[in-house]
Amino acid sequence: MTQNIHKTAVIHDGAKIGGNAEIGPYCVVGPRVTLADGVRLHPHVVLDGITAIGENTEIFPFASIGSRCQDKKYEGEASELIIGKNNVIREHVTMNPGTRGGGMKTTVGDNGLFMIGSHVAHDCVIGDNVIMANNATLGGHVHVGDYAVIGGLAAVHQFVRIGAYAVIGGMSGVENDVIPFGRVKGDRAYLAGLNLIGLERRGFSKDEIKTLQRAFNRLFGEDGTFEQRVESVASEFPDDTLVMNLIRFAREKTRFPLCQPSRKAA
Repeated sequence: MTQNIHKTAVIHDGAKIGGNAEIGPYCVVGPRVTLADGVRLHPHVVLDGITAIGENTEIFPFASIGSRCQDKKYEGEASELIIGKNNVIREHVTMNPGTRGGGMKTTVGDNGLFMIGSHVAHDCVIGDNVIMANNATLGGHVHVGDYAVIGGLAAVHQFVRIGAYAVIGGMSGVENDVIPFGRVKGDRAYLAGLNLIGLERRGFSKDEIKTLQRAFNRLFGEDGTFEQRVESVASEFPDDTLVMNLIRFAREKTRFPLCQPSRKAA
């Protein structure tokens, strides 16, 4: 098992280091940290807590991963931070473990890109292929679906859900749930349409996108109540997987309502 650990790095007893791992100068790896094969730590990375880093994840200088969370209700419980494989975690990123009030675990999927200064708070659940741009911030208990993109300086309120393939505009304040495939923007974010460019880039067909657009137009129209429109769209597109994913997300609303279009903007 080959490891490349700089002589100035501090590796605490109990830390588990996988094969082909690279740990740069002045890194600190805590006693309950596990690094899978191929993890690369650039200089000055700090890993703490009960933290597991997946294969081939690369972490850049001054990131602080697994340190005590910022929830004042946290009482030192043995909560975890689990990060998947092939992630790129850039400079000054912070990611915190879970709490007793949130299931004791923060999880980050595979193949993500977390740009400079982005923050993943306690008890968040992040899917695969997620991008958080510079200084994007997630409050505690946020759920982010696969392939979602969160723009620079955006802030997502605690407990909010971000659906798969959604995009959050830069400097947006997101206080309500964002539908899958949605595009939101604004200092108090509103639903600006579908993430059409993102869907094209991810290989969705023109027919799939057109069907989603028809469903979106009906769902966020002005006839009847929103609940009535949800049921109407569900009955109109019962066999369309993408539309029904959107409907399922709408039906599963928990703490917050869905982001809606701005009628003034329209």
